[in-house]
Amino acid sequence: MEAWRAAVVEEAKTWLRTPWVHDQCVKGAGVDCGRLLKACFVGPGVVAEFEIEPYPMDWMLHREEEKYLGFVEAHMDRVETPLPGDIVVWKFGKCFSHGAIVVDWPVIIHAYRPERAVVWGDGTKGALAREHRRSGGAFVRECRFYSVAGRL
Repeated sequence: MEAWRAAVVEEAKTWLRTPWVHDQCVKGAGVDCGRLLKACFVGPGVVAEFEIEPYPMDWMLHREEEKYLGFVEAHMDRVETPLPGDIVVWKFGKCFSHGAIVVDWPVIIHAYRPERAVVWGDGTKGALAREHRRSGGAFVRECRFYSVAGRL
């Protein structure tokens, strides 16, 4: 495995059990999913420091502006097949608004509000994989994969 990929995954592991806290990025104290992604790439020096503008916790329910994809696509390129150290983003609400570090797809590490912490997960199961509609039924939740590999 390329050194940068291993560094991203190892950094993600150091964040496990950090509480989920919106708009925060302090290991062991609180982090949200977007800032976890940033920390896992900036911490080991894979990506240069950058800012994530503050946003309301429920912005994805009311707006279609792709804020999350904005900072992802500023540093990464879309890929079809994820490798360790790449990221996956899901569409929740009206836009892409949740992301995770790929450990070995579908195994992920993410700051997940329903779990209230940074946790291991399976990107193909549960709410990450499907969305339920009030009218009944479920459909597959849209996700995309991104990698920094082409920019290194």
